[in-house]
Amino acid sequence: MVQVIIRRLLWFIPVFLIVTGVTFVTMYSLPGGPFDREKTPPALVEQMEAIYGLDRPLPEQYVTWLSNVVRLRFGPSLAFRGRPVESFLMPGLAVSAQLGLWAMVFALIIGLPAGIIAALKHGTWLDHGATFIAILGVSIPALILGPILYWIFGLELGWLPVAKWASLSDGVWEYVRHALLPAITLGAGISAIIARLTRASLLQVLHQDYIRTAQAKGLSPRVVVTKHALRNALIPIVTYLGPITAIVLTGSLVVEQIFAIPGMGRYFVTSITSRDYPMVMAVVVIYSVIIVVANLLVDIGYVFLDPRSRESG
Repeated sequence: MVQVIIRRLLWFIPVFLIVTGVTFVTMYSLPGGPFDREKTPPALVEQMEAIYGLDRPLPEQYVTWLSNVVRLRFGPSLAFRGRPVESFLMPGLAVSAQLGLWAMVFALIIGLPAGIIAALKHGTWLDHGATFIAILGVSIPALILGPILYWIFGLELGWLPVAKWASLSDGVWEYVRHALLPAITLGAGISAIIARLTRASLLQVLHQDYIRTAQAKGLSPRVVVTKHALRNALIPIVTYLGPITAIVLTGSLVVEQIFAIPGMGRYFVTSITSRDYPMVMAVVVIYSVIIVVANLLVDIGYVFLDPRSRESG
């Protein structure tokens, strides 16, 4: 277990340098700058770039940025009058985390039972129906599903609020109502992936010899599925939770724009258009850390589900 954690953390160092280095060069290679305006005098632009150190060579800027990140300082925002980037991203990170958590809860609540039912009722109309819905969920991206749900349940029927994000201080029911549509939009495709993965994995496990042995001993179907089949069937699903985290993060960028949610994705999009380099780099760092932590938790969960991996690891 300790070796797994150390190995994953060591891999994070080169991955972090590559991701941030490529992002840094890409952002600074885009045409325009944070202070380029139609009526801004060139002398003023040069003065502002000198104040924020943008006139120095790119490698020197990157090294300076790295030294600040080590001290958990992401620098001043170029689009918000030099305010620290952390003052924007910390509240945005909390909102994005809540949205991602709700999306994952929705995906697991829908995807796991659907996959299990489809596997246990293999070849029946329940199996075909669950498979069709799963394919439909994968085929419709959040960019299309979000506006559809927005229009039907928010504008036409008026059942759920849109273009707003509530907090628990507004009441539990109001909080759930505001989070429901964004969570469904973000979690629909993930639930479809989980359902298909659960179905395929469980079908494979149910044909194993030890399952036949358990059935021959007279164990009830519920015990066979829950205590013997499901645990091994969950191994591929747990392994896939790392990439699913990346899907949640990238999908939240779109969903937060559709429903006007004040999360990190909203700042990320606006910072790109305004060439707010510190804000973009801070979001990339946070996303990278989240993905690494998610993959680390996946590795730990995999060790618990499959004890054989402890010997090989």
